[in-house]
Amino acid sequence: MFKFLQVFIALLFFNFNAEAQNSAETTRTFISINPFEISQKVEIDGVLDEPFWNSINPISDFVNQFPEDIGIASSQTSIRIAYDEKNIYVGATIFDSSPDHIIRTLKRDFDDEYFGSDALAIVLDPVNRKSSGFFFGVNAAGSQLEGLLRDGGDFSTRLDVSWNTRWKSEVSQNGNTWFIEMAIPFEALNYEKDNLIWGINFVRNDMKNNSFSTMVQVPKNLNALDLGYLGELAWNEPPPVSGNKNVSLIPYVLGGVSQDFQNNTSRDRTSEIGLDAKIGVTSSLNLDLTANPDFSTVEVDRQVTDLSRFSIFFPERRNFFVENSDLFNSFGIGSINPFFSRRIGIENGNQVPILFGARLTGNATESLRIGAMSIQTSGEGTAYSQNYSVAAFQKSVLARSSIRTMFVNRQSVQDEDPSADFNRIAAIEFNYLSEDGEWGGELGFHKSFNPTNFDNEEYYKFSIRHGKRNYFTRFNAHKVGANYIADVGFIPRQINYDAVEDTTFRKGFHQFGYLFGYNFFPKNEKVNLHGPRFSSNLNIRDDGSFGSFFGGLFYYVELSNQNSLELSYVNEKDDLFVPSLIVGNLPFEARRYDFSSAGFWFRFDPRKSLSGRVQIRSGNFYHGTRTFLSSNINYRLQPWGNFGVSYTYNDIRFSQPYDDFQFHLVGPKTEIAFSRDLFWTTFIQYNSQAENLNINSRFQWRYSSLSDLYIVYTDNYNSESFAPKNRAVILKLNYWF
Repeated sequence: MFKFLQVFIALLFFNFNAEAQNSAETTRTFISINPFEISQKVEIDGVLDEPFWNSINPISDFVNQFPEDIGIASSQTSIRIAYDEKNIYVGATIFDSSPDHIIRTLKRDFDDEYFGSDALAIVLDPVNRKSSGFFFGVNAAGSQLEGLLRDGGDFSTRLDVSWNTRWKSEVSQNGNTWFIEMAIPFEALNYEKDNLIWGINFVRNDMKNNSFSTMVQVPKNLNALDLGYLGELAWNEPPPVSGNKNVSLIPYVLGGVSQDFQNNTSRDRTSEIGLDAKIGVTSSLNLDLTANPDFSTVEVDRQVTDLSRFSIFFPERRNFFVENSDLFNSFGIGSINPFFSRRIGIENGNQVPILFGARLTGNATESLRIGAMSIQTSGEGTAYSQNYSVAAFQKSVLARSSIRTMFVNRQSVQDEDPSADFNRIAAIEFNYLSEDGEWGGELGFHKSFNPTNFDNEEYYKFSIRHGKRNYFTRFNAHKVGANYIADVGFIPRQINYDAVEDTTFRKGFHQFGYLFGYNFFPKNEKVNLHGPRFSSNLNIRDDGSFGSFFGGLFYYVELSNQNSLELSYVNEKDDLFVPSLIVGNLPFEARRYDFSSAGFWFRFDPRKSLSGRVQIRSGNFYHGTRTFLSSNINYRLQPWGNFGVSYTYNDIRFSQPYDDFQFHLVGPKTEIAFSRDLFWTTFIQYNSQAENLNINSRFQWRYSSLSDLYIVYTDNYNSESFAPKNRAVILKLNYWF
């Protein structure tokens, strides 16, 4: 351990000839573009051979964004923009150093691989409030990615790729130069018809040189998609409005067969029909409807080894709930969330059918963004039918700040006395962000309402953050009342289980978190950046007693070839005030535990055909020791195949009377893209802790725009005896009218 600390401290103060600059020399901080109006037909084929393209003065001289944000990019991009009554057109000429592109996949909506591929994206902020926007990206093979951009509240703009819309693009190539044509429908965007100034930027991925460039300068300590650094798309007259004609219907039909071997049931044949509808109420408000929705084709959750006494967070993957979800799930923080949509359609761990739902989202005015959603579930077994409703309002104030309110309601509709079975939460928060994005903070107050009038039903939050070119820091404080009950939320630390008395109870707590990081940007061409990070989290129970503490010291190094290394030392303290189950079936005694560990994380260059990452950590664990290994290896046959395997190992040793444990988690995965419209993904998960072997194989054919045919096979086995648990095969067809 002493040698590890010596190496850590040496790295902390070793500067690699770093140049700690306080400000960057910017090349282009602003640009204004007047789109060119056309009346002729445009064929989206990636060939800029329509005569009007030559009539438009190109925007060029893209500037460096990362790893340097000074000067003109070595590989240049030229942009032309036009429009007619239906679409915005983008014609891009991309000059490259080689015709051999880095393309991670042909798959559509490839967010994990997009920023590791040669690609170009447009960022649009039609409301021009620097807090939300749209993203349309195309890689060098022509695969598309679209998404919504939101202020991430943590030094970055977040890209939500769950949003889908119909748009066109195509790519062609001539030697070292490649071309993109895009047609983005006005009806896909939310905007006020009288707003003549939109925010705009372009982001170029040049992976051969491991660099990003932009049309308008974005500091390299920020995300290249940052909404605070946009130019102007200036309309000479109000842009066309699609009116109320934007109506899409997406019906589906489904058939399948399944069998539950554990209950010795016969094969169950199922058939379902359902309908989704998307209605453009105005040019800036959208209504989504669903009847008998089906989520059987959603990708399965990644299994984990559970070494926590609290619930584990799994992200929402159902498309109806993730679109525009930032309006609802941005309240609280990640581990204290008053609205978590995965609570809908689940009762005591079992799925409950959703009958229908509606969601209205968008901009009511230029400065007011609204969201309202209502979901109705059926009663099944002992579960009562429930209605889940949530409404959120976000009012823009100052330059980039907002005041947000939300109301959440869960109401039984089939109980003997439905008025006595409900849970409600009202919330108001102020989110501050300075115009340059360097300062931010949040204030919030929530209150829950329940059939019994409890005390301590409130939640308070406070946070402040500051970031500059070389450093970033954040402090936050939260108070959760013991009876701040969120039936449709996620607050795991509030629920405590006494493993001896077999009782569960709520307990309030205060939570304090701190983060600090510093980046050195050296002149050494082999290193992009390096620097220390420190994070901590302290929990104190509402009676003032100590709850838990986490403190981590890290040192991160990113090389110019995208290899990355992080060294870490972590200390944890956990006060078990009741006997608790951590691992195994024998409760840990109630007392304070203090344990530490050290380790490293390394990532191999993801641009290479063979890439991966490995993490090793070893140290104390409660009254024993733990060695942790996590690895992932991936082999890419560009651009059609990705073949990988992940492996996680936990070796936990305890003294008597506690048992030792060795947990293995293995996950092979195969992704094959036969074309940009035909995909086959197979994912296998072996979890020795859960004694489960899961197979999930999904075939997807996008036979028309946003219309798919799915064939999904799932299988679960007992990992010890390999006896089957359950099995299902599903065929699903939907069509976007």
